[in-house]
Amino acid sequence: MIEWSETELLIRDAIREFVDKEIRPVSAELESGELPPYDLIRKFFASFGVGAMAAEALEKQLARARAKASGEAPEKDSGAGGGLGGQESLALIAATELARVSLGLVASMGVSIGLTAQTIQAKGTLTQQERWLPGLVTFEKVGAWAITEPDSGSDAFGGMKTHVRRDGDGYVLNGQKTFITNGPYADVIVVYAKLDEGDGADSRDRKVLTFVLESGMDGLTQGKPFKKMGMMSSPTGELFFDNVKLGPDRLLGEFEESRGGDGRDSARASFTAERIGVAALSLGIIEECHRLCLGYAKSRRLWGQEIGRFQLIQLKLAKMEVARINVRNMVFQAIEAARAGKPPTLAEASAMKLYSSEAATEVAMEAVQLFGGNGYMAEYQVERLARDAKSLMIYAGSNEIQVTHIAKALLGA
Repeated sequence: MIEWSETELLIRDAIREFVDKEIRPVSAELESGELPPYDLIRKFFASFGVGAMAAEALEKQLARARAKASGEAPEKDSGAGGGLGGQESLALIAATELARVSLGLVASMGVSIGLTAQTIQAKGTLTQQERWLPGLVTFEKVGAWAITEPDSGSDAFGGMKTHVRRDGDGYVLNGQKTFITNGPYADVIVVYAKLDEGDGADSRDRKVLTFVLESGMDGLTQGKPFKKMGMMSSPTGELFFDNVKLGPDRLLGEFEESRGGDGRDSARASFTAERIGVAALSLGIIEECHRLCLGYAKSRRLWGQEIGRFQLIQLKLAKMEVARINVRNMVFQAIEAARAGKPPTLAEASAMKLYSSEAATEVAMEAVQLFGGNGYMAEYQVERLARDAKSLMIYAGSNEIQVTHIAKALLGA
């Protein structure tokens, strides 16, 4: 794959039209955190039929699962490709285009329909999927995926202190999560917790279980949105668990030895998808910086000529173009691999995330420099793009951790 198809370009242009009409006019309200992104996401879903298509695809999937459970021959899946049913490119196009104007909006959407819904789909029983997925895939319900804690960011599993203990046939949950996308407003929350069996075992070695909580449960507190350097259009906050009682129906898989295995397994699969998504988000930021800088280089005049005639400005533009081509090719490679049924490994996804986020940050900072004093002003879009780009070097696992994952895979460790 070396270029978007004609159909993909038509979809891209339609999304750009939606962005220009519906999102850019309220970008200041989104950026300040005054306007939560959820109604805009629902409007996007309605405009492009995303919710209806997702509901139809889910019902077919559930029907096949019901047929299999009853011993009937399930209807064959006509979809091609990987987990997106042959539509891998469409999701990445949407992520790229929306990231140009509101990176946080994409993060909120991706965590809800990606991490949250996909974890329930991967680990949940048929009953659990029927219970929670219909609202999530259509974005009627907002989802959150809670793994990070104050003392266990990069060391997500080893340092995890949030725990459950058995209580009859159910569990009692205690602990705290932080930096949780959609946390303040989420309706459905996937939570990872250590199982405390009271045997004095080293907490680092304890089993990780995955539960589904819902807003309003006794003992669950959803903190207010944080004030952040960037991505203010994506509400991020803390979750507190104070003796939250959970029935066995809230344990994904409903058994501790479920089909999803230890909670670490589903989390690692989610990390892979999330890091591939970062490449698409990076591409959106790079393309928007590229567009803005080209326009500014042609219109801004110094010493009687356009600044685009100066070699140092040309060097910045050339490096932006190299970054754009490289990151776009990474995205194309991921699409082709998914269509071939060979999605990138965690290490490969980490490599994509490491390079693309660094490239996006460098491009955005150079865009600020190219704009000079104007670039430092909030009225100019490159100021926001620079703040948003930096978040990608931390989001989905810090870049230092990506280096570790890549090196371990190379060394066979």
